[in-house]
Amino acid sequence: MKEGRAISTTEHVPRPAATSGRGVQILLVEDNPGDIRLTREALRGGGITNPMDVVSDGAAAMAYLHREPPYAAAPRPGLVLLDLNLPRLDGGQVLTMIKTDPDLRTIPVIILTTSAAPTDVDLAYQRHANCYIVKPPTFTEFAHAITGIGAFWLDLVTLPPAAAAVGQ
Repeated sequence: MKEGRAISTTEHVPRPAATSGRGVQILLVEDNPGDIRLTREALRGGGITNPMDVVSDGAAAMAYLHREPPYAAAPRPGLVLLDLNLPRLDGGQVLTMIKTDPDLRTIPVIILTTSAAPTDVDLAYQRHANCYIVKPPTFTEFAHAITGIGAFWLDLVTLPPAAAAVGQ
């Protein structure tokens, strides 16, 4: 903000326009079909048209990120939306694996989960999650959260160069 310029409390602060997302690939790691559907609807409703792939367990997420079969042709995601409660490898394990891998650690990982447990929140940040969002209980609130993710992570933040180019 420029010196001497104050925003009055009555001044309208514009909401971000619908996001184009700069073409950033999203990887959703979620095992609940209902939450997958809600996430897709919320993204679409918020004007977020980024390509998004979905995997339903932690082992598949790591295979995708390492481009192992059947994901050999998978694009490098610029953003990962990660549930904690997953089969095979849980979200905490996946987060640790991403953030300790020199080739993956710069990918922003957003924890998107139903758990509000302080121990889960603390552990996620200790493992270097970029942010932690508890899934809101209503679709309207969930859609608002997803739109906020898009506005912040896909429009406002400057992502690492590899994240900005789909297919890297």
